[in-house]
Amino acid sequence: MFTNDALIEKVDEMNIRMRVIMLTMLEIERHYLLEKGMAKKLNSFEEATPGIKLEETSKQAELESGKVKDLEKTLELTHVTGYAAREFAKLGLNPGELAIVSKESVAPYERPALSKGYLFPQDAARLPGFHVCVGSGGERLLPAWYSEKGSLPLVIIPSLLLDGIELMLNTEIVKADLASKTLTSETDVNFKYDNLVIATGSQFVNLSDVGVQGANANNIFYLRDIDDADKLVAAIQSKKGGKAVIVGGGYIGLELGAALKINSFDVTMVYPDPWCMPRLFTPEIASFYEGYYAKKGIKIVKGTVATGFDSNSIGDVTAVRLKDGQILEADIVVVGVGGKPLVTLYKGQVNEEKGGIKTDGFFRTSISDVYAVGDVATFPLKLYGEDRRVEHVDHARRSAEHAVKAIKAAEESRSIEEYDYLPYFYSRVFDLSWQFYGDNVGDTVLFGDNDPKSANPKFGAYWIKDGKVVGAFLESGSPEENKLIAKVAKLQPPVQDLEQLREDGLTFASNV
Repeated sequence: MFTNDALIEKVDEMNIRMRVIMLTMLEIERHYLLEKGMAKKLNSFEEATPGIKLEETSKQAELESGKVKDLEKTLELTHVTGYAAREFAKLGLNPGELAIVSKESVAPYERPALSKGYLFPQDAARLPGFHVCVGSGGERLLPAWYSEKGSLPLVIIPSLLLDGIELMLNTEIVKADLASKTLTSETDVNFKYDNLVIATGSQFVNLSDVGVQGANANNIFYLRDIDDADKLVAAIQSKKGGKAVIVGGGYIGLELGAALKINSFDVTMVYPDPWCMPRLFTPEIASFYEGYYAKKGIKIVKGTVATGFDSNSIGDVTAVRLKDGQILEADIVVVGVGGKPLVTLYKGQVNEEKGGIKTDGFFRTSISDVYAVGDVATFPLKLYGEDRRVEHVDHARRSAEHAVKAIKAAEESRSIEEYDYLPYFYSRVFDLSWQFYGDNVGDTVLFGDNDPKSANPKFGAYWIKDGKVVGAFLESGSPEENKLIAKVAKLQPPVQDLEQLREDGLTFASNV
């Protein structure tokens, strides 16, 4: 490492470590300036950092070559890393402390927008409009924000950030050695860290990986990142008024089915389950949404799966073949049949459970300096006394923020409360908007108007287990009403008469 004897005498060990990281980044930039023949800028640069003398060690050559970068804290990117970065900045961030590593080409953004506003035919959402953290009502973190946070009065020179948060875009990590605290990129650059936050999210299930014939045809789409969304938008514009088939009846299927209908497509949805959103919806709740989609002109084919795709001479998809023998014409196909946590790089290095990386209530893994958040984390769900993995943006945001609090608390030798989360899911399609809080187990009591033909349908449901309300759902609720059902799910009030609960509906929640 680089050292500075005068500096070491004046600061404590923790600050030296932070400063050393800063000096490492300075020396990489110093090499860059020399390489480009920018001696005048280098002189100004060194004048801006008086009293600092860089001494070469055996590692300096590697650092100068760009093959090794020393970082205190490293986040692997999904959109939740923007929330983690904001929390780091809020709690205090020194220059050179934090790096965000992403294979994407843009700064963290609100991923849910991709299946909603990004696909609108008019006034569509576009960056920089939905960079994090607008999804939770916070400030929008534009790319410049990352370089501003944690900054000292140093000269900022292009190529590398000398202060603030280093945002490493277009960088894919292909190897992780947690024992040596080293990540390796596809360009063979090694990143050393003190703390690692794994926030890699989930990857969609690709039909070609499960042997579906013709699944690599053109105009078959999956949606995970902004590049996927851009390709879908281009196809929507070129195939407008055509036929679209949605394979899958979950979140992505329902939201993209609505989006394509709004874009004037003839839409058919296909899924194997007896009703849509089977992991959350009851048959009665699902019946409303299926009826509403039918009213909008969307056809639904249930109880079967796609077994193959036909394509024309230039490779564009033309039809979807179903297991039950039906053949559906298609100009565009969108697939949303589930996802799996991106944990491959860490297998055999950290403990796993329920498909994810097992963590404690602070999102610390079996390796104390490695944290996992969002979709990849299997964590103690305190409210229900069991470990779970939750796939939703709300948990992803909150878990990232909590992990940061835990990291900072550990550095400062203080304690914080364990993560105490109330599961929350939501969606918006057409003129509909629903929210769910809690656990969908036990008996269900439906209330309100759930007729899809109604002019203004509004209904909800409670889930009752062991005589207590453990979950609550509401379609078309106001912000105040949604807060009421959240409170019910959190407090779990007792219920004796289910028929009375049905009659009371939202009144029950307002009295809790």
